[in-house]
Amino acid sequence: MNELKSRYKVVIYDCDGVILDSIESNYVFYNRVMGFLGRPEINRNNNEAKRVLHTYSFNDVMEYFFNGDLQREEAFKFAKTIHYRDLAPYMRMEEGFVSALDQLKGHTSLAICTNRATSMEMIIEDFGLTGYFEYVMTASQVTHPKPHPEPLLKVLDYFGVEPKEALFIGDGEVDMQSAKSAGVPFISYKSNLPSLACIQHHAEIVHHVFK
Repeated sequence: MNELKSRYKVVIYDCDGVILDSIESNYVFYNRVMGFLGRPEINRNNNEAKRVLHTYSFNDVMEYFFNGDLQREEAFKFAKTIHYRDLAPYMRMEEGFVSALDQLKGHTSLAICTNRATSMEMIIEDFGLTGYFEYVMTASQVTHPKPHPEPLLKVLDYFGVEPKEALFIGDGEVDMQSAKSAGVPFISYKSNLPSLACIQHHAEIVHHVFK
């Protein structure tokens, strides 16, 4: 693929739902908080709750469940004791992801922009992704996580590129909204959000990146 040229100077990936199938680990995490407080598990048929816990930052998810709650502080304190290592067994990498990275690497810069706060370094190490990404933007590095444009704008600033020179791949409305506000072209992964394209497999991204 050396004869091909990338349309974009940097390709940016969301983590949960794009790099990792992590929905089960998210349920495990927040259900442990509910269990600690003596509350029933989150209703898996509640699509709004599923959307929030799968795409928003930790603080925003906790506020969704506990804003104004008498046990809010207790919930936050306990949640911060749950370690990533306890949740890793419930995660798996999306099929074809590393293969796609191998095809992109060397032709365009690669980055991550996630609403995760503290676990990305461990995820990168545990899932064999060391050396692929030049920059990793997490919710802990910004004042306003996605859907605010701040995380993507910081990625653009790091690479010194214009919005149109980057491509963001995400699966949730927060990703789409962040990309739109930042002016970054957006591709939707396994979802039917308004975007340049909706892809179902990581192999498809190659066709959108190379001219």
